[in-house]
Amino acid sequence: MSRRRNSEPLKPTARAPLSLRLWPRSLTFRVIAFSTVWAILTLVVIFTLITTLYRQASERGFDSLLSAHLFNLIGSVGISDTGALIGAPDLGDLRFSEPKSGWYWSVEPASEGVHGDLHSSSMTSKIPSPSVAEVPFNASFQRSYSAEGIDGEQLEVFESEFVLDAKNRAARFRVMGNQSELEQEIATFQRRLLTYLSLFGVGMIAINAIAILLGLQPLRRVRNALAMVREGTAQRLDGRFPAEIEPLANETNALIENNKRIVERSRTQVGNLAHSLKTPLAVLLNEGRALGGAKGQLIAEQAASMQKQVDHYLQRARVAAQRDSVVYRTPVAPLVQRMVRVLQKLNPQTSLSLSLPATEIVFAGEREDLEELLGNLLENAMKWAKSAVSVTVGPGKDDNLFEISIDDDGPGIPEDKARDALKRGRRLDETKPGTGLGLAIVADLVNEYGGILALERSGLGGLKAVVRLRSLQ
Repeated sequence: MSRRRNSEPLKPTARAPLSLRLWPRSLTFRVIAFSTVWAILTLVVIFTLITTLYRQASERGFDSLLSAHLFNLIGSVGISDTGALIGAPDLGDLRFSEPKSGWYWSVEPASEGVHGDLHSSSMTSKIPSPSVAEVPFNASFQRSYSAEGIDGEQLEVFESEFVLDAKNRAARFRVMGNQSELEQEIATFQRRLLTYLSLFGVGMIAINAIAILLGLQPLRRVRNALAMVREGTAQRLDGRFPAEIEPLANETNALIENNKRIVERSRTQVGNLAHSLKTPLAVLLNEGRALGGAKGQLIAEQAASMQKQVDHYLQRARVAAQRDSVVYRTPVAPLVQRMVRVLQKLNPQTSLSLSLPATEIVFAGEREDLEELLGNLLENAMKWAKSAVSVTVGPGKDDNLFEISIDDDGPGIPEDKARDALKRGRRLDETKPGTGLGLAIVADLVNEYGGILALERSGLGGLKAVVRLRSLQ
């Protein structure tokens, strides 16, 4: 039989961009992730907008309060004939009487002829003010600025110069509010808002995830229905689907029915052809046997070979029609053990070892096909081996595959001849008996079952034939 060291290399497939390969393929994950990111961005925008509006409103209210206190202070202070500032302002806020509260007021002379000063009981030390050049008065003789308070707090100061009598004697009025309290109040509001929005966001994301999972449930039903069709337990997609999914289910059912018609038509045509050839081949075979002699023997041998080829391709057509439907279950270990025992008896001069997995492996196909596949590979290995052949059965890299590898210590083949090894009828060494069909038949069988055949260099020095086929869980 022909040999091959390496299977024909597969063409590399185009790789997707890195960003797409890193992005999970799950539609559920993508939709939930997108809705989660959108919800987070929305809540961040809402948080920023509300806190900004609250800050602006709080600052306006704070400024309005200081302005009202300033006018109240101006209305509560007068000047005596001697130019002394007089009055007992009561601004209606107890914080102006608490030392170092951050709420202060003061009245100071602003022109000649005015003396004395007034200030709130909370103002235990003088608070400097910037020069007019640094912070000028507006047209209404008012200005506002920030200053540091007695206890290090941040103050907002409203200041105005006001003429007290007809002699144009003026005083400078200042009202100071604790801006740190305002910032603390805003910070407290932000923390509460963040807590409420976070709870709301978690609830919204959870509800979105549940809604998405429920919304995608029909797709899972379609997937399960397709799996049942593939496994042969159902003939079509049955059940009620939403309006968005129903056209997909209908088109899939139509495709299944069309494929069935194509397969049945092909099988019928192959069967008709085989049936039409069966009688002529039987006549040729009988006539060859009856004729006798060398010519009769030649005719009989060729007719038998033709009949065998017809049966072979009829079997391939049957496998092609059923390979995607899990109808047959073939335990692998008992079959391999039986074939190894038979070949060991036929080849006692060759050491034949077998390694089986601890777990049961079931081939998703017919027993006769696996026997033919293993028989050709084992016969090939025993024919070319010098003294040893090793058979190993185990699970594949994918969960739905299993692997059979057959190693021998034979001569192997040159790498440049490997491409010809699987060609039907091609023999790389004419000194050995054979037809050159063994590996070609194996390749056909593996291909029909959607498996993989690889011929590699063995650790024993010869050929390593590796077959990967679909298994049942």
